[in-house]
Amino acid sequence: MISPDLSRRYFKAKVFHLFCASVAWIGVLILGVLLFHVTREGFPWLDMQFINDFPSRFPKKAGINSALFGTLWLIGFTALFSVPIGIAAGVYLEEFEKKNAFSQFVDLNISNLAGVPSIVYGMLGLVIFVRWFGLEESVLAGAMTMSLLILPVIIISTREALRAVPGTIRQAAFALGATRWQTVYAHALPQAFPGILTGIILALSRAIGETAPLIMIGALTYVAFVPEGPMDEFTALPIQIFNWASRPQKEFHELAAAAILVLLFVLLLMNSIAVIIRHRLENRNR
Repeated sequence: MISPDLSRRYFKAKVFHLFCASVAWIGVLILGVLLFHVTREGFPWLDMQFINDFPSRFPKKAGINSALFGTLWLIGFTALFSVPIGIAAGVYLEEFEKKNAFSQFVDLNISNLAGVPSIVYGMLGLVIFVRWFGLEESVLAGAMTMSLLILPVIIISTREALRAVPGTIRQAAFALGATRWQTVYAHALPQAFPGILTGIILALSRAIGETAPLIMIGALTYVAFVPEGPMDEFTALPIQIFNWASRPQKEFHELAAAAILVLLFVLLLMNSIAVIIRHRLENRNR
């Protein structure tokens, strides 16, 4: 017979399992309702005119051309700045830095920076990049601000991916006479790269949907041109969605829903490409 204490523990475990499953499915249900509402409101507005036209005060003439290309410029430069710096910092902190009180202090601060609200990074970008460096409300200022926002996530994911690499791989490389850098570059980093890529996907996914930092650095809500260089003024899809959603007319709310669908498509396309690359890397490493 099962003891009463063990039966009680089984019962608690089953209740906790049901609670976790219920919370998860409630979240999925809420997400499904939101996606259904956005699709119903915005899908009728999706056409080539909506993609090719610039924002307008007349709903039937409004489009997302400048916001879409501004987002692509912004994410492109954000990835250009944040990915190499984040990976290099993660590799150094995990593989080369000596473990002491100072390294623990650095680790603690990186973890804290990952949880700082995005508006704080917007204020930092306004002071440093917009005013101090004199970049004004440019794509470059926005990309640097977003890079600060996602750098802690990339650094942490890089370190965690490197920690997951079996120590026997490093020991085998050392036994064959490889230096520490050769071991990291040729053995540990290729094994860890699929995990690093997952962190990059999550970081860029956060950056592409952020609005508060862009508002703080002065990204425009109305732009009737496509950026042609990193020093041009810009707008982005989250800014355009915020602008339309704040207007009282129902048509602009539907336009905001259509822009949300485009933003989700861009995000899913980016994630799909990254997942395919990660899958191929994992198969090659096996």
